[in-house]
Amino acid sequence: MAGHGPHHGRRLGVHRRGRHGAQERGEDPLTVALAGNANVGKSVIFNELTGLHQHVGNWPGKTVERAEGALSFRGRVVDVIDLPGIYSLSTYSIEELVSREYIAVEQPDVLVNVVDASVLERNLFFTLQLLELEAPMVVALNQVDMAESRGIRVDPGRLSEHLGVPVVPTVAVKGIGLEELMATVFEVATGEERERAQIRYGPEVERRVGELTRAVEGVETPYPSRWVAIKLLEGDEEMRRIVFGADPGVEELVRRLSSEIEGIHGHDTPSVIASERYLVANRIASEASTHLVPRTTFADRLDQVTSHPVLGYLFMFAVIAAVFYGIFSFGDYASGLLGGAFGALKAAYDARFGVGPFASFFWFGVVEGVVAGVTIALPYIVPFYVALSVLEDSGYLARIAFLMDSAMHRIGLHGKGFIPLMLGFGCNVPACLGCKIMETERERLICAFVASLVPCTARSIVIMGLVAEYVGFEWAAALYLIDFALIFALGRVAFKVVPGEPMGLIMEMPTYRWPTVKVTFRRSWDRMENFVREAFPIMVAGNFVVHVSAAVGLLDVVQGLMKPVTVLWLGLPAATGVVLIFGVLRKELTLILLASIMGTSNFALILSPVQMFVFAFVVMVYVPCIATIAVLVKEFGYRKAAIISLLEIALAVGLGGVIYRLMILFGLG
Repeated sequence: MAGHGPHHGRRLGVHRRGRHGAQERGEDPLTVALAGNANVGKSVIFNELTGLHQHVGNWPGKTVERAEGALSFRGRVVDVIDLPGIYSLSTYSIEELVSREYIAVEQPDVLVNVVDASVLERNLFFTLQLLELEAPMVVALNQVDMAESRGIRVDPGRLSEHLGVPVVPTVAVKGIGLEELMATVFEVATGEERERAQIRYGPEVERRVGELTRAVEGVETPYPSRWVAIKLLEGDEEMRRIVFGADPGVEELVRRLSSEIEGIHGHDTPSVIASERYLVANRIASEASTHLVPRTTFADRLDQVTSHPVLGYLFMFAVIAAVFYGIFSFGDYASGLLGGAFGALKAAYDARFGVGPFASFFWFGVVEGVVAGVTIALPYIVPFYVALSVLEDSGYLARIAFLMDSAMHRIGLHGKGFIPLMLGFGCNVPACLGCKIMETERERLICAFVASLVPCTARSIVIMGLVAEYVGFEWAAALYLIDFALIFALGRVAFKVVPGEPMGLIMEMPTYRWPTVKVTFRRSWDRMENFVREAFPIMVAGNFVVHVSAAVGLLDVVQGLMKPVTVLWLGLPAATGVVLIFGVLRKELTLILLASIMGTSNFALILSPVQMFVFAFVVMVYVPCIATIAVLVKEFGYRKAAIISLLEIALAVGLGGVIYRLMILFGLG
């Protein structure tokens, strides 16, 4: 075992400035970074520690979210960074790259590695890579209660001995162990350096790692020399670019050593090193854990049903149907209540300020933007976020991604891409923001493109309020089927056109657990706050711009210019040109404006069934709302956002005219 176990000895490689940074800076804030796999409770620990004192932005020059927060502990300010949930420190994804660069370059005072005690061996694979970075570290052994329910007991003391870093057991969702975790973080940040474990592999690998380590010691990088050597053998493109650029002679050495390892083991070097790392993780997990025979629980039986190749899909469709039925039922009720409340407020406003031009412009140009968001968007988005959080925290959302993986691969995405698409049924803004869970820029772009086509609640209001109400529910269902077919077809086209290779699904399958009210509320609140911050300013500003345009007569000019499209091609009344322009603000506004312009809310008097169907189709497909466009610009830049928007306008107008003529030809509607 001597060759494969952790060896306690002097640390090799560079010395890190962050190790005693807290002492050197006196009472400057202590910087703590949370790192770990996905679904280990890392974000729960982050939320428990920082509470409301946090904000979410992007890493510089990247589309990956950077969550930062602060707390005060023992009279000291602590800045906490929640690094992306990842499984390795390679450069296969942007998340992995920004995480390792942050640890090595920005050098937090302490790195907290959050691991799931119920799948310890799998999590230790990442822990060992963090140890190779030689960061000052504490391990948060989370979800020990879930592990014990599965008959697994992990000894924190023995695990600490093997790793050479402190290990603190926690149950983050209940707040257990977090006080001790922070106390240990302070000890690591301000105390003397502890003797650290040096991970050792098999002798045939270790000898070549040692030879390469000595060869790269003269190359200046922010990373430890041993870690650089291992990454070179693993074929890390970023490390090869840096090291080979500084010392071209190392390239031949790496090629020779890799060839020797492959000759001995019969496998490529990255696979050999990964296998060696798993051997160490397996030994440590085995020696630090005891396993009892667990009883079959309700969660086990539920997992068997929800992962079943037949029953799993039936269960999934039933859950999704129930979720959306609940969302629309609650949304309709809440929207009606809020609409009545704001109607009373409008009456009071008119009584106080009158209905003169200025008062009316202020209400409709400024206040109405907020009113529409509160009465139309939030009643549907808030319950959607609550339901999404429950599905996520319970562990079921990962099963949905697993079940949908095969179908999503047909449009160039994997199962996780279904999660943003689900978000899209609530609102396209959080759906496009949710595409950050995809690993590559290519997948994020494809995912955001198809997510922008998903019929959100605003589009559904138009479909249900116009087509289902006046033409028939089966025609409304046909619109949804057409939209889903377009999503599939355009997704396939994007998969072929956008350069790059598709990624496979690598996703942790978390244990089922009861969601807690506190975590559900916190997660839902964060998402709603982010939506309000992203969408509301744009809705108000866009609403103002359109009303100014209307006041100066610009929209009348546009309406005239649009007649060849709206009247001649789409077969719609000329007034729909203005309506479609306003629809860029909010899709549901098209119905409100149509009723206002035509002087009646009985659409059967002003539109034929064919016109209703075509109008609803165009509203469903054409350019995303202004808030969604703003998010696309923020995530992908003006050029890609413009391409998506123009493509969807062309698609809506082109197919809308074709549908109109086909329905007239066959006498449908």
